[in-house]
Amino acid sequence: MNYRLPINTIKEQIEAKLQHNFGLTLENATDDQCYKAVVLVVRDLMVKGYLEFKKRAEETHTKRVYYLCMEFLMGRSLKNNLYNLGIEEDFRKALSEMGLKLDNLYEKEPDAGLGNGGLGRLAACFLDGLSTQGYPAMGYSLCYEYGIFRQKLVDGWQTELPDFWLPGGKVWLQEVPEKRVEVHFGGHIEEYWNNQYHIVNHKDYEKVMAVPYDMYVSGMDGRGINVLRIWSARGEAFDMSRFNSGDYLRAMEQNAMAEVITKVLYPEDNHLEGKSLRLSQQYFLVSATIQDIIRRHLFKYSTLDNLPDCVAIHLNDTHPVLAIPEMMRVMLDECGYTWEAAWDIVTRTTAYTNHTVMAEALECWNEELFKFRLPRIYQIVQEINRRFCESMHQRHVDGYKVGRMAPLNDGYVKMANLAVISSHSVNGVSALHSDILKETVFNDFYTEMPEKFQNVTNGIAHRRWLNQSNPELASLLTEKIGDGYIHDAAQLEKFLEFKDDASVLEQLGKIKRNNKIRLAEYIKKANNIVLDPDSIFDIQIKRMHEYKRQHLNALHILTLYQWLRDNPNADFTPHTYIFGAKAAAGYYFAKQMIRFIVNLAETINNDPRVNQKLKVVYVEDYRVTLAELLTPAADISEQISQAGTEASGTSNMKFMINGAVTLGTLDGANVEIHEAVGDDNIILFGMTTPEVSALKRSGYRPCVFYENNPIIRNAIDEMNKGFCGVSFRNITDSLLNEDPYMVLADFESYSQAQKRAEALYNDHARWNQMGLVNIAKAGRFAADRAIREYADNIWHATPVPPAPAADKTVKATVKKPIFKKMR
Repeated sequence: MNYRLPINTIKEQIEAKLQHNFGLTLENATDDQCYKAVVLVVRDLMVKGYLEFKKRAEETHTKRVYYLCMEFLMGRSLKNNLYNLGIEEDFRKALSEMGLKLDNLYEKEPDAGLGNGGLGRLAACFLDGLSTQGYPAMGYSLCYEYGIFRQKLVDGWQTELPDFWLPGGKVWLQEVPEKRVEVHFGGHIEEYWNNQYHIVNHKDYEKVMAVPYDMYVSGMDGRGINVLRIWSARGEAFDMSRFNSGDYLRAMEQNAMAEVITKVLYPEDNHLEGKSLRLSQQYFLVSATIQDIIRRHLFKYSTLDNLPDCVAIHLNDTHPVLAIPEMMRVMLDECGYTWEAAWDIVTRTTAYTNHTVMAEALECWNEELFKFRLPRIYQIVQEINRRFCESMHQRHVDGYKVGRMAPLNDGYVKMANLAVISSHSVNGVSALHSDILKETVFNDFYTEMPEKFQNVTNGIAHRRWLNQSNPELASLLTEKIGDGYIHDAAQLEKFLEFKDDASVLEQLGKIKRNNKIRLAEYIKKANNIVLDPDSIFDIQIKRMHEYKRQHLNALHILTLYQWLRDNPNADFTPHTYIFGAKAAAGYYFAKQMIRFIVNLAETINNDPRVNQKLKVVYVEDYRVTLAELLTPAADISEQISQAGTEASGTSNMKFMINGAVTLGTLDGANVEIHEAVGDDNIILFGMTTPEVSALKRSGYRPCVFYENNPIIRNAIDEMNKGFCGVSFRNITDSLLNEDPYMVLADFESYSQAQKRAEALYNDHARWNQMGLVNIAKAGRFAADRAIREYADNIWHATPVPPAPAADKTVKATVKKPIFKKMR
């Protein structure tokens, strides 16, 4: 489909939207209203493209992918869709003729508050890759009214404020009220046999309505347009009789309690109510989604026998794993399948991606809470558990091993175990991570069912993170190697031809400096801190977590500060250290890490002895739009997690494709970045995964490093005294007594790596050459490649084929239904 419109038509359609939707003429409209009018015009184009793409997929019976994830970190959509549809310049010209600036309208769009970190951003990148390559797909998540939260730093302490993203973001969403479904919680189960049929009745349950909103996601050139369907929770109905009797609060309570489910992403769960809400969120997502998928499939085929041939359901991490027992519930209780037939279909349809080796993310639910909130699902999990354990015992598997693998054990429902047992494929997200899963986390499963385990290294939407975020670099690439890399990121390899071209290296340096100036302007406005664009921009942006070791970075900055105070006239290349991260609302230690960095920054930036050489910035309310500004400006990409803890990372790939040099451990996808760029174009430090394991086995004593390294000792002593009147003894106590992620063990190696980075940076031609090699070798980390691997090896899906000749038709074949009943 051609999405281009004549300039006059664009202007007419924008003015029509202003009149019909807002009752305004252009002269009276605000930029916010003009932004929404433009979105409505673009959305209409995307709906038309989606309907054509969907029709072609249905005519050709192309397998459909359903991607379930608790978060989709979409960022802003207007620029992305205009770019992908090839109509950005047309709209820019039309708006200019109307007296409007497109860039001003971009700023009116809030980031869609549907995610927090790498998990959600990966899901968003994958939707881009699926659409660009023509795979029919739907993403499924929840419509969080307040998103994750808006981060406000008050005296260095993270304060969570509601993120009111919907007023500006809802214009992208199309409500589909006729597709609403019921989700049931609580109550009790009554069951009996009627002849050979097992009848299950769920009684006295709490009913919550799931109302879908669709967000259209375009691929490059509009070849494919897919949908992200997000569910909003509503109460069943307003209780008018209670209201009329004067019981106003009770009348409102039922709706309010139902709608709590989709108020906030990841509510704090260090109390029973929070845990119950998180469980409710997960079941609400999967129940609404599975009902939607099965209803759509039955409408077309009238049977579920062919579901694995027509549908791939992908579970992105453990949060949506309840989709498995929910599918069993629908097939057993509503479609009349036998257990064996239902289990065969479910296990051939679903696949699972593990994203972490962190114990807290391998979710376990208290059995009593699970049974109370989801009584029928609990029964099904019990039966899955019984049959699995029986099959393992029949194979003479050791009883202790079976217990470790069981989905029900020690009073907990273990979601990762349930996922591995029930999926036909289990994959990690980097080569190292997948090996760790096989060797440790899921070793019991790997020894019994090795055929299930695969690897698909993560990838990024390179068109967004390069072409849109760094247009100057994209122009240089297009000039030197053509535009083929836009569709095929592997063609970035051609850029290697210019690694010894002095003029190209000089151009790269100028582009990087311009991006640093752009970021400095934002930071001056947002933080009132003046940055030197000729200083080294060393950036660490990711979730605030101990294993990501932002406190290693900050501890090193403190030692630099101490050294500069003592040696004010020393030769030192100016450094600017930039952080951006949110901590989980209930993660106290991570919040203390933020406070340490913010207070240290305040101290350094206001110390005239050092602040011409050293600056530290904590960017508040980190989000996708800020990442698009930060990533192209980085000289150094901080990827410093302890080896064996980061599954993959995607910020490392975004920095790499923008020409930053990775300073990191051999962890996650850093291993593959090192493999791609070689020893000379990455700065490595720290222990490897085997060395970390060996040190743990031998008995790690972090206090030894404090006692024997005066630099560490001085820094920790100053942390105890504190900054801005706040002592950070709780952080130092952890470092000295536990240090679970071996910050002190890796500190000296990290310090030496920073010195190597400074020396390399001062050889500007060499540094720009390192950046060029990183750009050229980044093609393997594109989401397009990852999607092809999923499609070929896990989903067994193909893109929608080209339209046939006009005289050919494709006839649908419809199977006879075999199900007994469907409510």
